[in-house]
Amino acid sequence: MSLQKVLLVGGGIGGTAILKLLLSAEFFEVEAIIDINKNASALEIAKQHQITVDDDWRKYINNDLHMIFDLTGQTEVYQALLKAKHDHVVLIPGSVANMLVRLLTEKDTLLQLTKEHAHQQQLIFNSIDEGMVGVDKNSIINFFNKSAARMTDVTAEDAVGKHIYEVIPTSALPRIFESGRTELNKELVLSNGSKIVTSRFPVVNEQGERIGAFSIFKDITEVVNLAEEITNLKEIQTMLQAIIQSSDDAISVVDEDGKGLLINPAYTRITGLETEDIIGKPATADISEGESMHLKVLQTRKAIRGVNMRVGPAKREVIVNVAPIIVNNRLKGSVGVIHDMTEIRSLMKELDRARSIIRTLESKYTFDDIIGDSKEMKISIDQAKLAAKTPVTVLLRGESGTGKELFAHAIHSASDRKYNKFVRVNCAAIAEHLLESELFGYEEGAFTGAKRGEKRGLFEEANHGSIFLDEIGELSSSTQVKLLRVLQDGEIVRVGGTKAIPIDVRVIAATNIHMEKAMLEGTFREDLYYRLNRMPIQIPPLRHRKTDIKAIAERLLVKLNQEYGRNVELISEVAYNRLRVYDWPGNVRELENVISRGMIFMKPTESILDDHHLPISMMKPSESQMNQLNQPILPLADQIERIEKEILSSTLRNMGGNKSKTAKNLGISLRTLYYKLEKYDME
Repeated sequence: MSLQKVLLVGGGIGGTAILKLLLSAEFFEVEAIIDINKNASALEIAKQHQITVDDDWRKYINNDLHMIFDLTGQTEVYQALLKAKHDHVVLIPGSVANMLVRLLTEKDTLLQLTKEHAHQQQLIFNSIDEGMVGVDKNSIINFFNKSAARMTDVTAEDAVGKHIYEVIPTSALPRIFESGRTELNKELVLSNGSKIVTSRFPVVNEQGERIGAFSIFKDITEVVNLAEEITNLKEIQTMLQAIIQSSDDAISVVDEDGKGLLINPAYTRITGLETEDIIGKPATADISEGESMHLKVLQTRKAIRGVNMRVGPAKREVIVNVAPIIVNNRLKGSVGVIHDMTEIRSLMKELDRARSIIRTLESKYTFDDIIGDSKEMKISIDQAKLAAKTPVTVLLRGESGTGKELFAHAIHSASDRKYNKFVRVNCAAIAEHLLESELFGYEEGAFTGAKRGEKRGLFEEANHGSIFLDEIGELSSSTQVKLLRVLQDGEIVRVGGTKAIPIDVRVIAATNIHMEKAMLEGTFREDLYYRLNRMPIQIPPLRHRKTDIKAIAERLLVKLNQEYGRNVELISEVAYNRLRVYDWPGNVRELENVISRGMIFMKPTESILDDHHLPISMMKPSESQMNQLNQPILPLADQIERIEKEILSSTLRNMGGNKSKTAKNLGISLRTLYYKLEKYDME
């Protein structure tokens, strides 16, 4: 909406009031103020705002003018203005102008009365600004000031040009236009629940034709709420005092010289300053960072909202709203409301952090989820906990189903990266021609079939977190080269790109293949192997830690009961004996499968998983047992030697061929071990 250019003729009390009203609205531009009295009060205000003052209005009658206020009260001046103005210029007669002045006077009188009976506490209500809305003959809004926008929660840009009912559904302005009558001090409830007192006027042109309607209103929500419960001024004072004293927001009032007049208990709690530190002291007494908003408001006579500051010796972070206190056009001081933001910002940061964790954290397990009290498992867990505390690359080795992914989750959850992302990649599950772009991303146009635009790879997604590369032995040679660059230089290059992107990612790799053999065969790079193998962790198979089977089975029973909606209480000892005898080539994954199948075939009335619920295939003896059954019965000495040979072979294999460790674990000397290896031709 363009600015409405206004000419004010008459600079007395009425001119002063109307000038202040126009200056508070953003849609008016005062061209000049005319008065033959050089000492008229409005002329001094006009000079402060760089508005032209003169004693002859005729030179300002032009085609750009939109509105003229005749505030002289002289009929001859009004008639002269009526004849001289252009047709499109609206001349507001002294009667309407005086009515506006009367409303402003009533407001000042009400504020003065409130001040006299409710003391300084009630001055908060004296700073309320009026809203103004104007409509044309079609009830289309053509004027909407900032106070109206604040009270209705609708911006001027959204309101102007719309039908009044779209903005204020309960408005009576269309009725005022039809009847041509003036309504004063009518109560109205806005859509947002705010209560206002409004006065409405028809707008009439020089021909006496109604061309629209105009309303001026003020927010009385708090006053009305109090008035509904209070019947006299003494009760109002008591209620206001209770509200101010119990408010969680700090309230402070200063006089026209910027000296402290009043504070409430919340002010002391938030700022740490007592009454004696503020009352009678300069308005700057409470500020630790920033300038005094009280002094600024006293200088400008305009309200200030939403200023960030730090107050008190603790430098508490607050948001400050300050408004001037004006009584009978005289500045009496200012009132400030301080909202404590320290705790709110702290909670917001915690909320953002929690949302980030929920959004990005994919790590599901901790070390508490790893079951195992066997010596072999404790060694692996201790190594994993040590790895979690350092940023070293980890290589998890073990057969399929031993829980390598569980270890990867636990390492991430126990590291200082636990609040960042955990990304799992199954290198064997992604096609070789797609794996590189999935890991490192691609630039636009990198290859046919790629989506438009660029794509972040999984390494970028895991930045500042951990990435778990399962089945690492399945990587192609080209991908191995790029992975080596990540480990060496801490940067990646997208497919089709040339720019190196720095990343900070903890790599946890896993494999169930013989890496050393793959190296010798040339399918896995030796330099990458040594980068990955800095912290190798061997996870033992289930057949080497059968003492953990019962604890693992009990945990699986709880999990599967939840999944299947069953209530299986326990596993019988006979069934446990069967589970301990079996060799478990599929490890823990196979154990879960066996218990799951057993539960499925249980009757609804059964609550104990017994031997007959287990698969028949577990009844078959293992290959080693079959071989023993088919062998003829040998002398005891020969059988002892065969068992001793098997023990030596198994232990040596578990120790990775390390003879010193083998001898130590078997409780024999290294010399005795060499003797037995030579005896059984096992060197």
